[in-house]
Amino acid sequence: MALEKQTVIDKIEVVENGCVQVRTATRIVEDGNVISSSYHRHVVCPADDYSNEDARVQAICAATHTAEVIAAYQAAQAANQGV
Repeated sequence: MALEKQTVIDKIEVVENGCVQVRTATRIVEDGNVISSSYHRHVVCPADDYSNEDARVQAICAATHTAEVIAAYQAAQAANQGV
């Protein structure tokens, strides 16, 4: 009966405003069977520093966080500040 803790990024999503949502799963595995799991989510917004993210997240951010997406995101944030 061997228990193992695994931490993996199991979901990466890009939403309409360019934010990248990252879900990390922490699993407890016993003899190859997952007996417990929990999740943590965080968001990488356009113009955020993503240099410490997983390589897959960095690649997705590099592809999606274009100058146009960053400018649109910042404009939307500024508009929301005035509401």
